[in-house]
Amino acid sequence: MRDSICQKHIRISDNILKFFIYLSALISVGILVGIIGYVAYRGVGAVSWEFLSTVTSELNGTFGIIGNIVNTLYIIVISLLIATPIGIGAAVYLTEYAKPGRIVKTIEFTTETLAGIPSIIYGLFGMAFFGISLKLGTSILCGCLTLTIMVLPLIIRTTQESLKTVPLGYRTGALGIGATKWYMIRTIILPSAMPGIVTAVILSIGRIVGESAALLFTAGAGYYLPKHILSHAVKSGGTLTIQMYLSMERGEFDHAFGIALVLVAIVLVINALTKVVTNGMKKA
Repeated sequence: MRDSICQKHIRISDNILKFFIYLSALISVGILVGIIGYVAYRGVGAVSWEFLSTVTSELNGTFGIIGNIVNTLYIIVISLLIATPIGIGAAVYLTEYAKPGRIVKTIEFTTETLAGIPSIIYGLFGMAFFGISLKLGTSILCGCLTLTIMVLPLIIRTTQESLKTVPLGYRTGALGIGATKWYMIRTIILPSAMPGIVTAVILSIGRIVGESAALLFTAGAGYYLPKHILSHAVKSGGTLTIQMYLSMERGEFDHAFGIALVLVAIVLVINALTKVVTNGMKKA
C-alpha cells in the first residue's frame, strides 16, 4: 500500500487540467492588468488638479469633475443611510426570528431575484414611482431611493450569511445565562458578524459608485456644486459614471478616460479598504 502511494502514477489528463487552471488564472489577471493599464495610459494625461477641483463651465472654457464627485458622495451617503439599517434588520429577522418555512424561502427567493434584475429596469421603475408618482422629479434623492432597492439584496444576503457563521454555542450560552434575545443579538451576534456586514456595506458602495443606467433616468446629469447641503438632494446631480457616459457620447475621449481612471482608483481603494477592515476585525 505504501509503495502504491509513493509510486503513484501521474496521469497526462491531470497535467492538462492543471495547465488549463493556471492558464485561466493567467488570463484573468492579464485582462485585469490590461484594462487598468489601458485606462491609466489613456487617462493619466487628462487628470490634473484643475480637472479634479473645478466645475465645468462653457463661459470659462473649463472642464472639471468636482461637482460630479460631490454628487457621487451625496448618493453614496444617502443610499447607505437608508439601505443599511433596512438590510441588516431584514437579515436579522430572517436569521434569528423567522421560522424556517415558505415565508423565509419566498423572501430569500425575492431578494435573489432582485439582485439579478438589470439596472436599467430599476431606473425605469425609479423614474415612474419615485420621480413621477411621488413627485421627486429628476433628483439625487430619486436616484438614492432607486439605488437603495438595488443594493438591498446584496446587504441582506451577505449579512444573512455572516450571521449564520456565528457559532450556535454563542446563542445558547447567552440565552442560558438569562440574556434576552435582542440583548444577545445586539451584544454578541452582530459584533461577531461585523466583518461580513462591513464587507456588504463596502461592496454596496462599489455598486453605487459604478452605477449609471439607473441614474440616467432618476438622478439626471447636473454637475454644479451644492449651494445648500440639504436642498441639493432634491436637485439634479450627475455622478462620475454619468459624466463619463456623456463625455464619451460627445466624443471627448480624453475626459472620459480621465474620469474612468478616477473611478478605477476609487474601486481599488474600496477593495483595499475591504481587505484591511475585514482582516482587522478578524484579528480583533
